[in-house]
Amino acid sequence: MRLLLVEDDRLLAEGLVRQLEKAGFSIDHTSSAREAQILGEQEDYRAAVLDLGLPDGNGLEVLKRWRSKLVECPVLVLTARGDWQDKVNGLKAGADDYLAKPFQTEELIARINALIRRSEGRVHSQVKAGGFELDENRQSLRTEEGAEHALTGTEFRLLRCLMSRPGHIFSKEQLMEQLYNLDESPSENVIEAYIRRLRKLVGNETITTRRGQGYMFNAQR
Repeated sequence: MRLLLVEDDRLLAEGLVRQLEKAGFSIDHTSSAREAQILGEQEDYRAAVLDLGLPDGNGLEVLKRWRSKLVECPVLVLTARGDWQDKVNGLKAGADDYLAKPFQTEELIARINALIRRSEGRVHSQVKAGGFELDENRQSLRTEEGAEHALTGTEFRLLRCLMSRPGHIFSKEQLMEQLYNLDESPSENVIEAYIRRLRKLVGNETITTRRGQGYMFNAQR
């Protein structure tokens, strides 16, 4: 899952990037309102974390611009503790949730996952498809037979992307966008390698290849 983090506090941002990557996210980070506006409009993010106080502009204006351009990804706004007006203004501008500073990273991650679940029409932290169950908190896969397999961060992100929309064909380019941030440039062959590894867990008939189109998680096999 790919996430946009807009935060100008360098130390806070660096810590959040590390913890969010451990939680299974691929992170693009910016401290600029201008760059955040462009990234939000051009890239495909599953969620965004947006600080309102930025050195070159107001995060609230960034959010308003996103919504005016029909950017629909869930947005969690970071506010100063006790500033209720920021919270109200953020929600009116199209934010989906807010969190006051200082905060615990565990709460931030829990809120982000909750936003993504709601955007996908789920209420539980498990993604279920075709008899398989993917646990977001433990980053593990449970098979139909009840066996549980721990996943690497990349395996988890790739399988979660496929299982979140069973029957949907994802091109290699779309999968690369969800697995890696803008600073990374792995070969497209890495997708094929991870698909082969995941097929050993779920079976060749579960993750199918559509020649010239991409990959699909088959829940109706």
